[in-house]
Amino acid sequence: MAGNDEATVKNGTIKAAVKTGGAGQPWPVGLDSMADLFDHVPDVVFFVKDSAGRYLAVNRALAERCGADERQALIGRKVNDVFPPALAARYAAQDAAVLRSGRPILDRLELHWYERGREGWCLTTKLPMRNAQGRIVGLIGISRDLRAPGERDHIPAGLVGALEHLEENYAEAVTPAILAGKAGLPPTRFARLIKRIFRLTPSQLITQTRLAAASRLLRETRQAVADVAVSCGFYDHSAFTRAFRSATGMTPTAFRAHRE
Repeated sequence: MAGNDEATVKNGTIKAAVKTGGAGQPWPVGLDSMADLFDHVPDVVFFVKDSAGRYLAVNRALAERCGADERQALIGRKVNDVFPPALAARYAAQDAAVLRSGRPILDRLELHWYERGREGWCLTTKLPMRNAQGRIVGLIGISRDLRAPGERDHIPAGLVGALEHLEENYAEAVTPAILAGKAGLPPTRFARLIKRIFRLTPSQLITQTRLAAASRLLRETRQAVADVAVSCGFYDHSAFTRAFRSATGMTPTAFRAHRE
């Protein structure tokens, strides 16, 4: 980061999507205040990073899991400074993809690092942070624990592969049965796990994944709505419109116009 962008973030302030009463100006939110809030959610790891992957803010849970006595010990450091090599490489690759493409990571099932070197399952979300000119200047994220540390065996490893298949192939003919097969699980057990983790049925998860991809294309491209529908795995324009309206309360065309 450079220039005013670097100064803004280093001074510990971001512009949240909150308007002050009557003034109509973005409300500056201190990074430390956000970290303080997440200190009270011990099963959630919170972090903010600059465009070089350096920590700008973390909560106490992340610091403790990295063996640090205080949050400040992680500030300015990168994942390869605090995590084992295999985990650090995966996290760094995720960060680089978000910073490069601007595409968020939403509720990705993965192993995370717990206190005293134990691994456990979590759902990770990472969002790009942009400056007033729309340039990506960092990222903000959380990882939410699914179970208590040490209980990783309750989630079969094959489930991760099935979810990765969905992320990469949502435009194809993906069904709950296909995903269950990718996970190496009976369909009923697969459905129970998906329901417990995401609070969705497998069919709902597939639709949600497709709608998330479609909303991104509607925001970021000028593709025709019919082309967006097909590229995101919907049978046709009308099926896409029904699903989109059900989820958002507006048609894809209206959503695009609202975002412009």
